[in-house]
Amino acid sequence: MKVICIGRNYRGHAKELNNPVPDRPIFFMKPQSALLMNNRPFFYPDFSRNIHYELELVIRICRPGKYIPLEHGGSFFDQVALGLDLTARDLQQQCKEKGLPWEIAKCFDGSAPLSPFVATEKTDTRNLAFYLLKNGEKVQESTSKEMIFDFNALISYVSQFMTLKIGDLIFTGTPAGVGPVQIGDHLEGYLNEEKLLHLQIR
Repeated sequence: MKVICIGRNYRGHAKELNNPVPDRPIFFMKPQSALLMNNRPFFYPDFSRNIHYELELVIRICRPGKYIPLEHGGSFFDQVALGLDLTARDLQQQCKEKGLPWEIAKCFDGSAPLSPFVATEKTDTRNLAFYLLKNGEKVQESTSKEMIFDFNALISYVSQFMTLKIGDLIFTGTPAGVGPVQIGDHLEGYLNEEKLLHLQIR
């Protein structure tokens, strides 16, 4: 099972980090050990002093495919969830300044909290509304229609480089509003007004 993460897929987020808006999807990987399930708490690691939250829509691949045509991408996922791409922003910046890969800032254990999945068969996946509360205050909010590259485009693009298999996950990018978490914070993620994700930072 692969955890594929899309970067800079919302214009607002690219702008807030002073990154250019991409003309094609950017993706990186997280290991399976990054997944944090069942609303278990996240324990702040000793190696960073600046962990940021990034709320994302996550789709689950339901059939294998390679070189998937754009118009067929929608038939390759059947469930959606909310996930957090937790990022050690200080480590990421250090790596960027040295021109180094920054997996160390993205791939640590527990860096991908994931909610339960919901079926997409009765949902308009082109306009999924989602938002994040931090200690009761709304900090991120967007819809799937605001993505630069939609679900079909992401599936088609990634499948040009690697075979997608049943159970693979695609974290589809985060909107503007990312920020730091501290020990004691409580994060809650909502999809179409239904709370799917909650996370204690310890």
